[in-house]
Amino acid sequence: MKRMKSVISAVLLVFILAACDNDSDDPQPTTANLELNLNGLEDLGADYVYEGWIIVNGAPVSTGTFTVDGNGNLSATSFQVDATALSTATTFVLTIEPTNDPDPAPAATKLLSGDFAANTAEVTINDQVGDFANASGTFFLRTPTDEADGVNNGNDIYGVWFGTPGMPPTPSLELPELPDGWIYEGWVVVDGFGPLTTGQFEDASAQVADLSAPFSEVNPGPPIPGEDFFLNAPNGVDFPLDIRGRTIVVSVEPVPDNSPAPFLLKPLVGVSGQETAPATHDLSLNAASFPSGQVQR
Repeated sequence: MKRMKSVISAVLLVFILAACDNDSDDPQPTTANLELNLNGLEDLGADYVYEGWIIVNGAPVSTGTFTVDGNGNLSATSFQVDATALSTATTFVLTIEPTNDPDPAPAATKLLSGDFAANTAEVTINDQVGDFANASGTFFLRTPTDEADGVNNGNDIYGVWFGTPGMPPTPSLELPELPDGWIYEGWVVVDGFGPLTTGQFEDASAQVADLSAPFSEVNPGPPIPGEDFFLNAPNGVDFPLDIRGRTIVVSVEPVPDNSPAPFLLKPLVGVSGQETAPATHDLSLNAASFPSGQVQR
């Protein structure tokens, strides 16, 4: 009986060793480096991070998250990614995600992307935010929200509106339609304080007012984006605010937007002259505000 038990134990040991040998023969998953060389990104604050994605067989695969400091430096530029997935990826995409993100899918705020050519992807905003190559526009100075019965009262230096003067004014901004996750916002830059919003707007080509009037008087504004600066002055700013000689900006903001300051994308910039409506002032393309870079696998 003891000899039989010894034989059985020996047989079991052989099976166990064989199983271990088979396990050791299983191919182990391998990883490869994904290197980011990106310029023009900014600090998103504590609530948001950047996340990279590769598109593999039409599906997104996360390559990891990173932050950016106040000098534009990335917290990480090298990421370990499944080697097979990386070698078959067709595209790289960069998104903005909540720091504590319960959703494993990419957010709508897709900032940069580019297709791999061999082992390199040149990434731009063109395919995700929009192509701003032909962006342009005009603005004029007028204060329609403090006019009674449409009578001009001579306060026009205190308001800025994006469009062409008329009855009613018409849109003049040549900007691409934004995808989900992004919205336009106008700004006036005040020396010693910073930018003041003129309101956010979704469709630059439509004859539609922006979504808020934080500083305007009580009368309705025209059906274009803009703002009069009479009420609710922030600390450090004197109202009414003379717009002449000030920098005017149109930015692209992420949705949701957790910052009262303009986002890094500022496609249109101009400087107001001295003339009020019917004179107009030009906005020009500010391509220097667009991030870009290379992704290497």
